[in-house]
Amino acid sequence: MDTIENEGGISVRELFEGHGQVIRLVFNHLSAMSLKGAVELGIADIIHSHGRPITLSELVSALKIQPTKTSNLFRFMRLLVHMGLFSKTKVGGEKEEEAYGLTAISALLIKDKSYCLSPLVSGILDPENIFPLHFISKWFKGNDISVWETVHGKNYWDYMNQNPGLSQRFNQAMISDSEMAIFIVKDCCRKIFEGLGSIVDVGGGNGGFSKIISEAFPGIKCTVLDLPHAVANMPQTENLKYIAGDMFQYIPPADAYFFKLVFHAFGDEDCLKILKKCREAIAGNGERGKVLIMDIVINEKEDKHQVTEAKLLGDTLMSVSVDGKERTDEEWKTLFLDAGFTHYKITNVFGLKSLIEVYP
Repeated sequence: MDTIENEGGISVRELFEGHGQVIRLVFNHLSAMSLKGAVELGIADIIHSHGRPITLSELVSALKIQPTKTSNLFRFMRLLVHMGLFSKTKVGGEKEEEAYGLTAISALLIKDKSYCLSPLVSGILDPENIFPLHFISKWFKGNDISVWETVHGKNYWDYMNQNPGLSQRFNQAMISDSEMAIFIVKDCCRKIFEGLGSIVDVGGGNGGFSKIISEAFPGIKCTVLDLPHAVANMPQTENLKYIAGDMFQYIPPADAYFFKLVFHAFGDEDCLKILKKCREAIAGNGERGKVLIMDIVINEKEDKHQVTEAKLLGDTLMSVSVDGKERTDEEWKTLFLDAGFTHYKITNVFGLKSLIEVYP
């Protein structure tokens, strides 16, 4: 087909393909909102309670929606099946009907499961979190550190502190994400935690990860270090304690220091300050100790396209929201060496996240 003048030899066919990609990207927000809608409707819970794949008519009845919306629900479920949230099968013997079942994605949305990610979906897609992202272009042309400052005149953390509802939803989202750590501790990386006598969960909030560790390894003394408002009135046990403090000022000695999705929320300068505090604590403990980091490692060469895309989207969110970033292996290496550590090991087995072991 003819090429378009002054467009670098792009053919008409390629231009129409590009048109389709633009439309797909514009519609991408509907995928996220459809996921949120499915969570709010509790479709995964209904199928789980049903005990077997559920037909459209049964789903209409269970959702208690008007029969006039049956066709709308059919089209909604068709999209969710295509997105991979639900499976589709045939049931009913001679009079076969289509029915919807759970997949690995929707199994993570069942509310009575400890690892339910529904709060994460609702928290991240909260309208208050989405609204500032409409102003990314304005932020780029200004001098504010984050898009939140452009929109609200204050950074994300200050805004959350002044909006308890949003802060609570954010914490619930992080708690639900932490529950997935049970698979890491029990199935994937148990050896990493074996032999430790103490661990400090830095920036650990309500201690979701530490609770899992303290239950799986009763011999490990777990300490959650976070700001005073985050750990106030938290119930303590024999091997789970809470300390109010600032990780930029002091980190207590321990056999290991754990950071879950902490570093990606900060720029390199702040991350270096935190790592140096860890290095000081290890030096003060007779060079005994290591740093365990559960975070994102960008690896465009080895990751699948959709995995890299998710990580890069997360990097953009960190960049515009909190002045943070997702890092490549080389960027992590630079931080570790500059902080005085000598070697590290990355284990990539946790979906988007990796577990990094850092040694003095």
